[in-house]
Amino acid sequence: MGTWLLTGGAGYIGSHVLRALRDAGHDAVVLDDLSTGLVERLPGDVELLRCSLLSDSLDEVVGELAGRRAVDGVVHLAAKKSVPESVARPLDYYEHNVGGTVAMLRAAAAAGITRFLYSSSAAVYGETSAEPVTEDVATLPTSPYGETKLAGEWAVRRHAEAVGASWTALRYFNVAGSAAPELADRGATNLLPLVMRAARTGEPVKVFGDDWPTPDGTCLRDYVHVADLAEAHVAAAAALLEDRSPGALNVGRSEGTSVLEVIAAVERAQGPVPREIVERRPGDPARVVADASRIAEVLGWRARLGIDDMCR
Repeated sequence: MGTWLLTGGAGYIGSHVLRALRDAGHDAVVLDDLSTGLVERLPGDVELLRCSLLSDSLDEVVGELAGRRAVDGVVHLAAKKSVPESVARPLDYYEHNVGGTVAMLRAAAAAGITRFLYSSSAAVYGETSAEPVTEDVATLPTSPYGETKLAGEWAVRRHAEAVGASWTALRYFNVAGSAAPELADRGATNLLPLVMRAARTGEPVKVFGDDWPTPDGTCLRDYVHVADLAEAHVAAAAALLEDRSPGALNVGRSEGTSVLEVIAAVERAQGPVPREIVERRPGDPARVVADASRIAEVLGWRARLGIDDMCR
């Protein structure tokens, strides 16, 4: 095997993907500007290319790597990912998520790299009445974040068609949990870390609306353990090495869990969680639950871990 170039590999999800790739026998080089990634998540023997996707030196950095190592392909995770922040700062999201993806595609093409695994999101579906959500559901994102992830998919697909590259896009549903303490999600926007912080500090976690059209009135999401998600990347990388193009695939558990159910699971693992009901958040759909049957069929991947595993 050669080497995978992993963008965003010092991030929460990226560091799990890095570990899973290496455990499966792949080599990997991380490209990360460390704006949100943490170098302490990286093993000491992993090469880190500290570079922004928007840097004028990106082509040179990728080309230099390809000149001295056989690069199998790109696993592209680097992106901005907060829905509320994207509503407040849409141009930043278009610049980094769309512009950064285009820049990475150009750099890969210039270096002769012809396999591309793209990190997408269930946010591409927006507010859909479909349950579960299949990959054939209309993509009508309701936030700038979702729009940029969909535009990135379009760019990857059209580029691959034009140059004869192989590609896939993994549409993550809600990622949670950790495979090791040092890899934990330290972000301030994902639900599970916020709920766990509330349990530790006694500061109430905000529940954005209790009047949604769901069984308990709070938003339903499909939560997938980050270790399972990382294994989905390994399965996708194997398909790309066979020069297959699986296209866009959902990555989830095909099971909805409400905000209050997540809080209850944290309480089982960690103790009481104070909460505060506040106004709905703009850009949030009421429910998004995956149909993950296609990835099982195409890549042989299925999630193994549940919400209690994530909370523990």
